[in-house]
Amino acid sequence: MTSEQMRAARSLIRWDQKQLAEASKVSVPTIKRLEGIPGPLAAQERTVAALQSALEAAGVIFIAENGEGAGVRLRKGE
Repeated sequence: MTSEQMRAARSLIRWDQKQLAEASKVSVPTIKRLEGIPGPLAAQERTVAALQSALEAAGVIFIAENGEGAGVRLRKGE
């Protein structure tokens, strides 16, 4: 996951950094630091996994690099 994907994912589900922190159990200062550095998240694997799991549980789908760049989208409503 990149910092750009994380910011875009939060935007899609209308979460602020505090909501992501609560859902992922990752501190707000850590989220701020990670979002401020362009590119892949510079964090331990378990931190990235916690952030991604929280966002996926909220309905975000992460799209891998496919020649056009990595991205995110929302899961279809049920």
